[in-house]
Amino acid sequence: MTAPARPLAHWASLILLGALILLAAGAALAPWLLAGDGAEARVVAAAGIFTASYLALAIGRIPGLAIDRAGIALVGASLMVASGAISLPAAYKAIDIDTITLLLGMMIVVANLRLSGAFALVAAWIARRAAGPVALLAAVALVSGVASAFLVNDAICLVLAPLVVELALEAGLRPLPYLLATAMASNIGSVATITGNPQNMLIGGFSGLPYATFAGALAPVAGLGWLAMLGLVLALHRGDFRRPERPRVAPPPPRGVNRVLVGRAVAATAAVIVLFFAGQPPAKAAIVVGAALLLTRRVKSWRVYAEVDWSLLLMFAGLFVIVAGAEQRLLSPAVLAAVGRLHLERVPVLAGITLVLSNLVSNVPAVLVLRPFVAALADPRRAWLVVAMASTLAGNLTLLGSIANLIVAEKAARRGVAMTFGAYLRVGVPVTLVTLGIGIWWLG
Repeated sequence: MTAPARPLAHWASLILLGALILLAAGAALAPWLLAGDGAEARVVAAAGIFTASYLALAIGRIPGLAIDRAGIALVGASLMVASGAISLPAAYKAIDIDTITLLLGMMIVVANLRLSGAFALVAAWIARRAAGPVALLAAVALVSGVASAFLVNDAICLVLAPLVVELALEAGLRPLPYLLATAMASNIGSVATITGNPQNMLIGGFSGLPYATFAGALAPVAGLGWLAMLGLVLALHRGDFRRPERPRVAPPPPRGVNRVLVGRAVAATAAVIVLFFAGQPPAKAAIVVGAALLLTRRVKSWRVYAEVDWSLLLMFAGLFVIVAGAEQRLLSPAVLAAVGRLHLERVPVLAGITLVLSNLVSNVPAVLVLRPFVAALADPRRAWLVVAMASTLAGNLTLLGSIANLIVAEKAARRGVAMTFGAYLRVGVPVTLVTLGIGIWWLG
């Protein structure tokens, strides 16, 4: 029996990967093999590694290999170091520990909310109070948007998506518009603060903007965008809201709820938000509160650790090194001057470039690429607010635009509900264009 032929993409990707490894090895050995210090070889290697890493990140995989985005980022960072494009000490310094710490702390807080049953209580409250399909849509979108404004939006979607499917099915309603509202409200709500999503956490560190200043500038964009999204979902799925709702029965009490742990987790969440607005460094507040939540006899620590997205933290660390290596070897005065001619200081231009870049390579890599160019602008703080707004709202354009969208689609699929690319695009395009226009108007 002959083995099945492997697709061309499989062999092409393996050949390119081998060439990239040889390129990195050649750059590392260049000072011994060639005259000079090998600087030109390291520039070529940095360009090749950066381009290949970002292409693989955009695709989300390497054909023929069982590797994910975190693994791609780690391999790219390792090749940057191996080639000499960046030294190992410089690679360590490139990793923004504040961002990693903030993300880890917030993941621990969200994990405790989920394990305590807090989200199940919220879902039960919505089931009892939401009178009719439109009210249910508004309630689901409100919870998703507000929770994502302060907690990591990916984690919120992970918890809410299965609950939303159950709420819709129990009411005899088609889950699709409610799932769309969950994902899109999560993206829009996360615009509002530094802790709403991973790219905002990066921008908070890069810009130096206080938490309250950031929220004061972008919370109105989130609020107006949320209203626009709700109206568009209602308009584009109006047939779903004309259906008679199945007569309701009193929902059973939610299972797996520990009210002591709920109270503790909610109090910790409130405390960390107060600390953010009080001016405490977000990373410090998040990790201290997160660590304090581990001091309990009721929940094993490993259960909390299992909720943490360690692969996302690894991807961040790898991306920091990849971009630092590219900056060190490729960012010349000529490149800065060329990008300067694009007039990134203009809000519509910067927002448009961020929108396109975020949908090509994803929002976190896009923010890292834009960092040196935004830092060179006359008003970098204002520019960072534009990047935060546009990179986040860009996530609503397509189903692949943000991890939150994919989480909602995956959780729905596990319950037999399809949220297809086309169904998402039909609502995502107008929502993105309208909300981005609101953001440009507000910040302009």
